Amino acid sequence: MNLPIVSLVGRPNVGKSTLFNKIVGSKISIIEDTPGVTRDRIYSEASYKDTLFSVIDTGGIDVSRELFNDEIKIQASIAIEESDVVVFVVDGKEGLTENDRVVRDMLRKSKKRVIVAINKIDNKQSQEHLYDFYELGFSEYIGVSAEHNIGMYELLDAITKDFPKREDIQEDDRLKFSVIGRPNVGKSSLINALVNEERVIVSNTAGTTRDAIDTTFKYEKQEFVLIDTAGMRKQGKIYEAVEKYSLLRSLKAIDRSDVCLLVINAEEGIIEHDKHIAGYALERGKGIIIVVNKWDKVENPNIKEYTDYVRREFQFITYAPIVFLSALTKKRIHTLMPEILRVCENVKRQISTSVLNDVIMDAYALNLPPSYKGKRLKIYFSSQTGVKPPKFTFRVNNKGLVHFSYERYLENKLRENFELEGTPVVLQFKNKTDD
Repeated sequence: MNLPIVSLVGRPNVGKSTLFNKIVGSKISIIEDTPGVTRDRIYSEASYKDTLFSVIDTGGIDVSRELFNDEIKIQASIAIEESDVVVFVVDGKEGLTENDRVVRDMLRKSKKRVIVAINKIDNKQSQEHLYDFYELGFSEYIGVSAEHNIGMYELLDAITKDFPKREDIQEDDRLKFSVIGRPNVGKSSLINALVNEERVIVSNTAGTTRDAIDTTFKYEKQEFVLIDTAGMRKQGKIYEAVEKYSLLRSLKAIDRSDVCLLVINAEEGIIEHDKHIAGYALERGKGIIIVVNKWDKVENPNIKEYTDYVRREFQFITYAPIVFLSALTKKRIHTLMPEILRVCENVKRQISTSVLNDVIMDAYALNLPPSYKGKRLKIYFSSQTGVKPPKFTFRVNNKGLVHFSYERYLENKLRENFELEGTPVVLQFKNKTDD
């Protein structure tokens, strides 16, 4: 599903991140005890009335510590290229600055629609600065206070006025997977090796998006869409200076995928950036396969030892299969498509209600949850309520009695009894009395 993209751009400390959190509807953070997961989000999906769209917060993109103006130019460049609508955030308290003019000059050269959001207009003094910003020369200005929720409806109305309605966005039922990972891990080589494999039939009618090429192909009589972001990095100092630019591309590919191939470089090993990308795929509920590439370059290769190492580093996705291969020499490349096929099946797996209840009730009887203040969790009924990823809802006496360790126990029992390798599962607990 290709959603319209909105980016928030502006000099530092004008409130871009606060505005971002307000638009996406919550303070974006990932569970604290999940290791290796980034806590700063720069990209998220949002909805307003009957529209869906993606939001980029350029304030969350790390850039090199060069000149101040260079930093602004990098952020604005990314926003201009990625977006359908750019929200240019300025500080109503401080008034117009030279750095605002730097952003203005870049945006005026683009053909993108620009809305100037004059933030922090929550007192009389800042409202006096309101008309100073008309000097910027754009056609749309909206006064807001992200912190105090002033002007947010007007801003969202303006942002979404030309966006397609939710029901008009066409769903593509074909299973989609993407090749993700940091630069220089061999994503392009892997894609080339995959689409040139003997049993893969590649379609010539590849659809394209703004920054990715979708390749349609058939394997085992099933049609897949491969979302390729690997070869799309821009040349030039601006883009080379942005370490997280490749991450932004990966995030967008992840959102459109059912399954993600997380490529790591066997020679270099695993770094924090690999975990950040994996963490985003996990949080978005995507199937994950860890692909250890450049296996031919490892001295004295030992699959068991390296598997143990990968499991230690990626403790939050222990269910992800690991494939060892060399994209360049095509050694073991034949082992990858069967795993993709299996995980694609697992993310959409459906389990009958009667079988599910048998498994959960047996698990409950085998290991009763601990009591708390004389009360014990009771599970009355279980049902599957979603796919991509599989989602299970449990009717209980009191969802406040669910301890995270017992939730993990139930997840493990589901994985023991059903084929769910490679996919996250979502467990939801509802009180029996809830609607």
